[in-house]
Amino acid sequence: MSSNVGTIDRLVRLTLASILFYLGLMTYADSTLGIALDAAGAVMALTGLLGFCGLYKLLGINSRQSDSNSQAS
Repeated sequence: MSSNVGTIDRLVRLTLASILFYLGLMTYADSTLGIALDAAGAVMALTGLLGFCGLYKLLGINSRQSDSNSQAS
């Protein structure tokens, strides 16, 4: 399982995950919407922490810069 999520993408995912967790646990607590927001936040946090997104893999998307592009020749 290789990483296909770039640094900025990971930071955005972790930020959105924290917002979704807050909304799910505080604002919409004890509701179906709250559970859905928590589940979405968990997926966002997991993909942000692992750096791998299965949907990106299926669609052939890679937001991570390759090692050859980051080194100046």
